[in-house]
Amino acid sequence: MKKRILDYYNRIEKLLSENPEDTDWEKVLEEHLVQVSYFQHERLIHLIVTVLFALATFITLLGLTITGDIWYIALLFGLLVLLVPYISHYYLLENTTQKMYDQYDEILKRRNKKNN
Repeated sequence: MKKRILDYYNRIEKLLSENPEDTDWEKVLEEHLVQVSYFQHERLIHLIVTVLFALATFITLLGLTITGDIWYIALLFGLLVLLVPYISHYYLLENTTQKMYDQYDEILKRRNKKNN
């Protein structure tokens, strides 16, 4: 997913920077809305998973402090190993999707400019 979102974002950035005359901004706008909706869905799923992993990590830490059982350390380590990449991936999804909103605004301006 990381490659896909970055490739798409960079492709639109390149299109906006080069601004070819023959660009059908209406089609670009439609495609962009579809892609952004996919990334928003992915972002929501990853938010839910990340929050659940964070809760599991917190509960495990709480269990470790209350009981002092050594098995909680292994579980806590495993959860942290998974939580860090989840947070990193969610960060990428969130920030890139936010940047795509700016791209949408720019595409909309260009479409409206071309139609006028």
